[in-house]
Amino acid sequence: MPYPADGFALFPDRSVVALRVNGELKDLATVVTETDAVEPVTIDSPDGLAILRHSTAHVMAQAVQRINPQANLGIGPPITDGFYYDFGVEHPFTPEDLKAIDKEMQRIVREGQRFVRRVVTDEEARAELVDEPFKLELIGLKGGGAEKTEGASVEVGAGELTIYDNVDRDGQTVWKDLCRGPHLPSTRLIGNGWALQRVAGAYWRGSEKNPQLQRIYGTAWPSKDELRAYQTRLEEAAKRDHRKLGKDLDLFSFPDEIGSGLSVWHPKGGIVRGEMEQHARRRHIAGGYTYVYTPHISKQDLFLTSNHLVTYKEGMFPPIVMDEERDEHGEITKQGQDYYLKPMNCPMHILIYKERARSYRDLPMRLAENGTVYRNELSGALHGLTRVRGFTQDDSHLFVTPEQLEGEATRVLEFVISMLRDFGLDDFELELSMRDDEKDKWIGSDEFWEYSTNALRNVALASGLKLTEVPGEAAFYGPKIDLKTRDAIGRTWQLSTVQVDPNLPERFELEYTDRDGQKKRPIMIHRALFGSIERFFAILLEHYAGAFPVWLSPVQVVGIPVAEEFADYLGEVVDLLKAEGVRAELDHSDDRMQKKIRTHTTQKVPLQLIAGAQDQSAGTVSFRFRDGSQENGVPIADAVRRVREAIAAHALVNTAEDFA
Repeated sequence: MPYPADGFALFPDRSVVALRVNGELKDLATVVTETDAVEPVTIDSPDGLAILRHSTAHVMAQAVQRINPQANLGIGPPITDGFYYDFGVEHPFTPEDLKAIDKEMQRIVREGQRFVRRVVTDEEARAELVDEPFKLELIGLKGGGAEKTEGASVEVGAGELTIYDNVDRDGQTVWKDLCRGPHLPSTRLIGNGWALQRVAGAYWRGSEKNPQLQRIYGTAWPSKDELRAYQTRLEEAAKRDHRKLGKDLDLFSFPDEIGSGLSVWHPKGGIVRGEMEQHARRRHIAGGYTYVYTPHISKQDLFLTSNHLVTYKEGMFPPIVMDEERDEHGEITKQGQDYYLKPMNCPMHILIYKERARSYRDLPMRLAENGTVYRNELSGALHGLTRVRGFTQDDSHLFVTPEQLEGEATRVLEFVISMLRDFGLDDFELELSMRDDEKDKWIGSDEFWEYSTNALRNVALASGLKLTEVPGEAAFYGPKIDLKTRDAIGRTWQLSTVQVDPNLPERFELEYTDRDGQKKRPIMIHRALFGSIERFFAILLEHYAGAFPVWLSPVQVVGIPVAEEFADYLGEVVDLLKAEGVRAELDHSDDRMQKKIRTHTTQKVPLQLIAGAQDQSAGTVSFRFRDGSQENGVPIADAVRRVREAIAAHALVNTAEDFA
């Protein structure tokens, strides 16, 4: 291959849509030399999918402006499984508008327009985009400011500004957009694996102080078959939506009288949550953790010391003024103090550590708490139990010596994985967030970053799980490991985090006396196993589609007599189960047997006990399962034993085979 050459010459395969040149994503038209490190980017790779989706977002924006030239362009980044684009328009988009935009996008795709990159100065960009006020604002954000605006980094960054022209077959530029790229070589490569999904309101740059724009969401895949498979997954996800299941199964609700993002747990939901918390508590105590309890509110000084009131103030609720005193004339005689609802538990756990002098013999110290915290989430960001304003973290903080870091991190990760397996999750992968080479972004010595990152890497590799290393994504004070899991329909959820933190011990001047008598700083490990109990409950609810394993089911066994004359017999069996700690009920309603079966199947009760004349005379019962299968003639003692065994084994029982 003679050099210099572009990507078209190097990789004629049509599945290659971009290049990675010396580690940076580039358009396929980029010219490279033989000294460059060049890798092909295929359309079905993570980078390729992002490029496909971003290019489709551009086609959608062009279609909108063809139909409505007065529409102003906001931001249009790729997102998980799709893309969106924000528009400033006089009237909200209607379903009919989406149909028209869809048809116009099909025309643009068929036209085979080329995406052509062009470098411009700030002044040239402002001149070309003079009628696009939101784009002009982005030009002013070039550099670090873009990182603070959702999606802005796809348009402007710290380097040169670029505009992408959409060029037709006659060589004419028919549309343009401020963008960093890269893009597909041609709109034809978008194919027919895309669809528009919905419209939502979105504040410009995520601030309620800014204008509200119209956001159109879409999805794009390399083929029509992949699009259909994704749409099927969405349909299944809709059936499993925890908000719908929570209502149908009477588990929890969000009363308007209490406020947005604040849940109440109904008796059945409380049973499931209680089982989760009690099991976790038993496991934590066995693992060497000690439970503590802390208040929901604190004076502002605590959060000033922890720096939350500097770095996280927008996520905290407004202060509550307390302890103010006035005289009979209403004049203030004693200034009040600001108190804040806590957004994190860690500062209070630190105060427990700091209450008295600590020795190396006290470490590692493992503190655990189911602590409720409060975050001032925007109303538009709230989503059932997965994004709320008040939630309970199963929070743990470990205080360790540097020498203990790797060993404790190993214990934590093994503990987390073991616990999640107890709940029926078993498909995991890890992500290691590390420092990058931009020194001014990080605090702490190079030595600390090297040994702490290596410690977490060793822990991750020893687990045998898939590991992805992500430079530049660490917290400013230390590396972390995130554990992700896939649910029953293949969705990935981030759950547990293991975060190394030397910063808060430094800010609070924590110390321990080492073997040599010297005062030293401990390292803190932040560890949330579930993330939040509410969110984890929602994940489990969707994972199981409400059909929990027997140990978690609100009602584990329901007795259904064939006729009223067998109710007393079956009631005695139910009483035996209750005496063994089983959550068992007898259906005394006047409904016919078949209706009772339908009712409890709809409520996803795992085990239905049915008894009639034959069972009564033989001293047996029949089991009916969620899928409608049955096992008849089970002796009562065996029935009680098998129910207890299914509970103890955390078994998921949906069929007769599951109960064998």
